[in-house]
This record gives sequence, structure tokens and C-alpha cells, in this order.
Amino acid sequence: MEKLRQTMERLRSELRYHNYRYYVLDQPSISDQEYDQLLHKLIELETKYPELITADSPSQRVGHEPSAGFSTVTHAEPLLSLSNAFTREDLLAFLARVKRQSPLPVSYVCELKIDGLAVSLDFEDGVFVRGATRGDGEEGEDITANIRTIRSLPLRLNKKASINVRGEVYIDQEDFKNLNQKRAEKGESLFANARNAAAGSLRQLDPKITATRPLQIFIYAIGGGASGEYATQGDALEYIQELGLRTNSHYQVCRQEEEVLEFIEKWEEKRSELPYEIDGVVVKVNELGTQLALGATSRSPRWAIAYKFPAEQVVTKVLSIEIQVGRTGALTPLAVLEPVFVAGSKVSRATLHNEDIIKERDIRLGDYVVLQKAGDVIPEIVRSLPERRDGSETPFQMPSSCPSCGSKVVRLQGEAVTRCVNGQCPAQLVERLVHFASKGALDIEGLGPANVAQLVAAELVQNPADFYSLEKKDLLGLDRFGTRSAENLLGAISRSKEQPLSRVIFALGIRFVGAEVAREIAKYAGSMDNLIKMSAAELLEIPSVGEKIARSVSDYFQDPENRKLIKALKRAGLEMSGGPSPHPARILAGLTFVITGRLSRFTREEAQELLRAWGANVTANVSRRTGYLVAGEGGGSKLDRALELGIPVLSEDEFQEFLQERGVKLD
Repeated sequence: MEKLRQTMERLRSELRYHNYRYYVLDQPSISDQEYDQLLHKLIELETKYPELITADSPSQRVGHEPSAGFSTVTHAEPLLSLSNAFTREDLLAFLARVKRQSPLPVSYVCELKIDGLAVSLDFEDGVFVRGATRGDGEEGEDITANIRTIRSLPLRLNKKASINVRGEVYIDQEDFKNLNQKRAEKGESLFANARNAAAGSLRQLDPKITATRPLQIFIYAIGGGASGEYATQGDALEYIQELGLRTNSHYQVCRQEEEVLEFIEKWEEKRSELPYEIDGVVVKVNELGTQLALGATSRSPRWAIAYKFPAEQVVTKVLSIEIQVGRTGALTPLAVLEPVFVAGSKVSRATLHNEDIIKERDIRLGDYVVLQKAGDVIPEIVRSLPERRDGSETPFQMPSSCPSCGSKVVRLQGEAVTRCVNGQCPAQLVERLVHFASKGALDIEGLGPANVAQLVAAELVQNPADFYSLEKKDLLGLDRFGTRSAENLLGAISRSKEQPLSRVIFALGIRFVGAEVAREIAKYAGSMDNLIKMSAAELLEIPSVGEKIARSVSDYFQDPENRKLIKALKRAGLEMSGGPSPHPARILAGLTFVITGRLSRFTREEAQELLRAWGANVTANVSRRTGYLVAGEGGGSKLDRALELGIPVLSEDEFQEFLQERGVKLD
């Protein structure tokens, strides 16, 4: 049996080598037929001896059954979004700020900004074990089975490294055209652009479908900062290549600002020559130690910026202007346009934001206008073309009553938005319910605008708590609902009860409270009961909460109807507690922990959440900046690395004692 095991491992090793040459280096050394013969031989042996199959075998890229849904992964280090620079002045201001805040000389790495989907990948002892989407930056979806299908990602590294890397999944332009052509031949709907196709492919519940999509990946960073192997981003990219991972070769280390500007100008001109879409250049501080010193805001690192290329602009015509009523009663004008292709997709609508912008840009019904996608994503009307008017165009007038409920609308002094003040407005209700069920909130798949509108019209749902009283018989009488779709929706509603308190707070739709603020509030309040009792003054003690947010939250919970809703959601079984302590002091601020091995008193995720709640930083990998390693049973390579670097190692008992000595409450 041992001889057979060795034979199978030799086959796997040979197949990995040829995968690396073909998908990463683009330098195949054998024919497709020879490769298929090797793979067929391995599959034959694995079929006969399934007990000898390994998780990193080249045969195992697809093999899982379709998932009922994606589980959640908490990122060891947040996947932050980058701030954007749209002009040369924005970029120069960033460079000047970095220079001003950095005591040491700074160099930069310029990398192409691939228009794809960011992912986080974990390897343990050199073997791929987990892949996740960015999600909200703190938590993402576990898409491990789908990531395995990407041929340009090795399932085993060239070294036995335990490491987290970040990458971008994308589809080449030619592959995208071929994919859409095949879908058209089958009568299937076409993808709007390559990025949407990549994102949709990664979120397939059946990895066998993902495997049919031509996904590619570039790895662009290592999670956890500097280590003995690399001290700069340039070094890190070289180390990534040594591991056998695929990086984008079009990067450059720049010592002077002029070099950064030249790199951007070069690729702005040459972007059309690339086989994949890019929408800009990412400029990063090269020295990882300086990156650490510069730190980050709650949303983005201070040591990097994305310079976005000017958006593609096209001309189209405004056919009409409709009014949308949002969940807060805001009336938003929406331009209905002659359909036109821009930045890779067809656009027929664009938001006009508010009445002032329409007047400022002098946009009239019937006008020809210049359209672009802001950030290559959101359709935006830049200006009208008055020279093309023939006299038939008419100025826009904001309605004096709500188009949904007929109530009078108001525009308060100092605000740009016109609002419907009727809290029972059907359009507002639908939007509030859609927000409650949206991906960033309770994430109830199947509760989009159309289905929510049906539920409201049928008087089955009048507030979010009503979702949890729905039964299969209620749904079967609605359009597009059969037995299976009804069961799927009820299952998604039931699973939403497991979402953390921070998501429940965000889902309530409290004005000015976004996902980040909701997370901070949940961390400091600890429970919904505590939050309801907090005054505006107490809320102001929470980082990222200002007077406007504090007043809005306080006012929300003083409303009897809102308190009634909270009680109903609590009865439905939603999570109403969210931390180890009501008001955790940040007494561990400035300390960095890594946790390895199995802990007996709590899970690794619970330990990480406990440390973060009390202000500590928790990372995935041991580096020179790690303060303590908490080692459970089976510490492995991280323990070896900590001992090598002289980093204090705490057993689980010592860890508990360490926390108690500093006043951390464990119950």
C-alpha cells in the first residue's frame, strides 16, 4: 500500500508541475494529450483506492456536491477597500501626505488594478485550505470549493508555508466573449461584463458550474505584514512567486513621484493591449514597516490608493425622468435613457440624485447627455448637450406629492433631498424591507424588490418581523413561487436568525448608520437591550459615532413603534447580543496576537472576537510585529516561527491568566 501511495503522490507531483508551467508560467512542457493521460491514470487509481485521495490532488478541483448556501468566514485581518484618486491632484496629495507622515524615505510599488473580484486565500503547511470573498471587509463568504476550480491557483505551494494571501479573480476578455457566445447559443442570458461574470461564477452553489467558467487569478499581497522573508511589497511579490503563486508581472518599484506618474500614463495608454480589463493603477508604499506605521482608517489603508483611469464617456438621450421613493422617504429622480453600451455593459437608467443637480447640470426631458460610469461602476450623467436641442425639450419639475402614496412631500431647509413624510408609504415600506433582507444586512436570498412587493401587496408582510411568520402556504399563492422556491426562501429566512447583532442593527435602517458604524455600536453596546437604554451622550463615546449619528440612533429607539418591532424580532429568535462585554474598555489596544492550534475553552473564532472586542489586533501569521502567540494543541509551523523570532508563547491556561490579570471579563 505504501508503494502505491508513493506512486500516486509522484503522479500528483508531476501534474502539479505541469499545471504550474501551463497556468502560471504559460510555458507548457507537454501536450494536452500527455497531460490528460497522466490525469486519467491518477483518477483511475483514486477511484480504486478512494482512501488514498488527498485534498490537494489535481483531481479534486471539482467534486463537491452543490452547497445549500455559503457559510461565513471571519477574516483574520480585514480586507479593506482602497481610497480612490480620480485626478493627478488627488494622487499628488496622497503622495505628499505619505511623505509628511513618514519619518523615513519612502518608495512605492505601482501595480495594475485588475477589474475583478477580491478574495482571501489560506494555506496551511503549503496546502490550500480556505478561500473567501471580501464580503464587508470583516466577514466574507466561504467559497473554498469554487476557488479550487481555478486552474491557475496551485492547491499546494512550493514551500510548506502557512500563509494568507490576497488575490483578484477575473476573466480574460477573449474568454469572456467565448463564454457569452456559448450562453447565447444555449438561449441563456448574457453576462453584462467580465467582472460580473467572474463574481457570478465564484458565487455558484454548485462548484461544477464554476469549473466550466474560465476564471483566472492574480495574487497581489500577503496578509499579516512584514516577516523575515520579506520587508517590502516588492519582496513580498517575489516571495509569492517563489511559493508558486501567480502574480501580475506588470508592476514597478518607484523611487520618485515622477516615476509613479510615468507608470500611470504608460498604462493608461496601453490598457487596451492587455488581455484583461484594468480600471486603474494601485499605488502602495513599498516598505511594509512604513505601511504598519501609517495604519488605516475603518475603511481603507493610509498607505495605498487606487488611481482610477478617466471613465469612458458616451452620448445618449433622456427619454423620461421617473421618481423613486427610498426607505427614508427620499424622492430620487431617475433618468430613463436610450440604451447605450458604456464601460462593458448596456445602460438604460441613471440616477440624477436630487433636484439641485438636475438644475445645476440643466438636464431636461428629451436632452442629449454625456454619460459615464462613476468609478467604472455607477451610471452617471455628466452634463447635457444644449447645442443639440431642437426646442422640444422640457425642464424637469419635482412633484409636489409622493408618486407612491399621494402624500405631500417636503424639502427641509438646508437639505438637498425632497421627502415623503408618510411613514406608512408603501414604497418606503418595500424599500425598508428590501434593505432589511439585503446582503449587507440579514442576507435573506430571495427577498429582492419584486418578491417583497408581492408580499406587501398580499398584506402578508407589513414590517420585518412578519418575514418570520411566513408559511409555505402563504408563498405558494404568489407569482414565481413553487414548492421548492418557497422552501428555499423559508430556509433563508430561518438562517438569517443566526446573523450577528451588528447586522441586525444595520438591517433596521436607522438613518446615518452604515455597516461599519453598526459593527462599532454592537461591539460597544454588547446587546440590543443595552443599546436601547443608551443615551445620545453615551453613544458619543463610541468611535466613529458623531452627534448626528448619536441623535439618530437615540431618536430611533425612543419611538414606541420601533421598540415594538425590536420585541417582535427578539420573539422571532434573532440575535440580540453581540459581544463579551457591554462596554469593553480597549485595554489590549496596541497588542497583536496570533492564535494557533485547538483551544479547549472556546473556539479560535471566539478567542479572536474576544481579543478584538478589548482592543487587540489579531492576525493570521506570525511576524516580527506579533506580540504574543496563543498556542493550543497542535501549534505547528506558527509555533516554530514564534520560537524562532523570540515571540512570547502563551498556553491556553497562560492566555486566560494573562487576560484576567488585565481585567478582561471572560464570562
